[in-house]
Amino acid sequence: MAGQERLLEAMRGIINGADYPGWISSTLHAGVDERGTANYIQWRSVADLEARYAGETFRHETVPLFNELATSISLLRCEAMFSQRHPALNGVTEITTARDDYTVIIVLGVEPDNQKELLETLAQPDEWLMNVPGYRSHTYLRGLDGTFIVNYAQWDDKATYDNYHHRPEQDRPAYVRKGRSIARSLATSRRANTYLVDHTRSAGAQ
Repeated sequence: MAGQERLLEAMRGIINGADYPGWISSTLHAGVDERGTANYIQWRSVADLEARYAGETFRHETVPLFNELATSISLLRCEAMFSQRHPALNGVTEITTARDDYTVIIVLGVEPDNQKELLETLAQPDEWLMNVPGYRSHTYLRGLDGTFIVNYAQWDDKATYDNYHHRPEQDRPAYVRKGRSIARSLATSRRANTYLVDHTRSAGAQ
């Protein structure tokens, strides 16, 4: 895990020094099932995000550092489109080190012509999921380039998520099975990993 820790250390430093126009917050996640990291960054606008990526510091310092420490890099520009939360969360999804969420991030590739249908299929209220032990929340985000959708989900722990993930298909409600079948026919790829929140900082924080 030494490689992952070096990357986490470098990313913590970048987050602690963040002071970019339009930057709202960054929350760093450490991979659990597979080594890796995920940085959930919120911006005021797409223009602010693009300005950061086009900047000299990002292109000539940050990217080379990531290339040195990481085996692959994905910059996923996306916007949140749908969220569902367990009633215990009181209508708020928090992503913070103050919580112990077991986080699952799934990236589904899709043809641009099918992104809307895939999103509409998956981003629906799911009452059954509300009663699955360990479920806390999930959010679907739309890739701005039209080629992917992200599912960011929070669970109590690995055991409860694994029980849900490996549940036999016939044990899921008919409407859930139908949606999953449609999603499988539309998605061109699937990448997934599990994480724990490692570090977070918001604009204005010391």
